[in-house]
Formats: sequence, C-alpha cells, structure tokens
Amino acid sequence: MINIQVIPHSQQRYETVGDWWKDEQGILQIRVSEFDDWKMESAVAVHELIEIILCHARGIKQDIVDDFDKNFEANRQEGNTDEPGDDPKAPYRKEHFFATSIERLLCAELDINWKEYEEKINNL
Repeated sequence: MINIQVIPHSQQRYETVGDWWKDEQGILQIRVSEFDDWKMESAVAVHELIEIILCHARGIKQDIVDDFDKNFEANRQEGNTDEPGDDPKAPYRKEHFFATSIERLLCAELDINWKEYEEKINNL
C-alpha cells in the first residue's frame, strides 16, 4: 500500500519538499509540500515514488537516506539550492538522479517550466 499526501511545507519532517518512508505497518508514506498547483505536487510525488522504488531495489535503507538528508540540511552552505541527493556523497545519488530525470520528463509533458518549478521549490 502507498499513501501519498500533500501537506503544508511546515509539516515536513525536515526541510524538504518531498519525503518518503515506510511506517510501522510497512505502508509506504510519501509527503509532498503544498504548491497550490496539482501538477507540480504530482511531479514531486512521482520523483519520491521512483526514488524509493530504486532505493528499495538496491538495498538503500530509509534511515541512511534520512540521516544524510538531515545532516546535509543542517550543514547547508548559504546560497546552496542543491537537493541533498545531488551531493556526490549522497548514498542514493544515482537513484535521485534517475528520479529527477523522470520528474523532468513529467514536467515537460505537463507544460511545467522547469526553471519556474525549481524557483517555486526553493522559495517554500
């Protein structure tokens, strides 16, 4: 079972626009920050779904991803707008890049301007 919800950005577990984890019952939880644009929210949700599928297939555990992301955000350099998964040290970098590729394709099909989309993400 997969549970995808759009939530206010302030309710994310940490500074992110998309988050995934498996809960105690083994249900995949995906949370997407609210954009007031269902197309953009869908693109983030698809990114998260692809990322968790690949991480699960390759044995990359949720706590490893969470720890890396939280550490990255806690030590984020001022002006750096990269996602944690973009970092060369990210344990899920390959999976993140593939998910971003799918996300970009979906955005193109939904007529979402990628630059505007990134700006909206960075301004949440």
